[in-house]
Amino acid sequence: MKIRAHAESHVVELDDGSQWQIFPGDLAATLSWKPETDLHLERSADRVSSHVLVNTADQSCVRVIAADETWPDGEVKNALKDG
Repeated sequence: MKIRAHAESHVVELDDGSQWQIFPGDLAATLSWKPETDLHLERSADRVSSHVLVNTADQSCVRVIAADETWPDGEVKNALKDG
């Protein structure tokens, strides 16, 4: 999948029309994303996110949830504290 829009740093829209919120601690990994960046969406067993977006070029991943969902506060704080 390709990026359709990434106007807000924490939300990305893919070419299939889906929109995803990027985990605050993973934003730095998205700074090099371009419209031609090829991403793959995978389900996640992570306690914070439901899915991950994998950059197929370098296999880096970022945790994401659907754009209309909210992050679980306690889990986000713990994940950011733990690194």
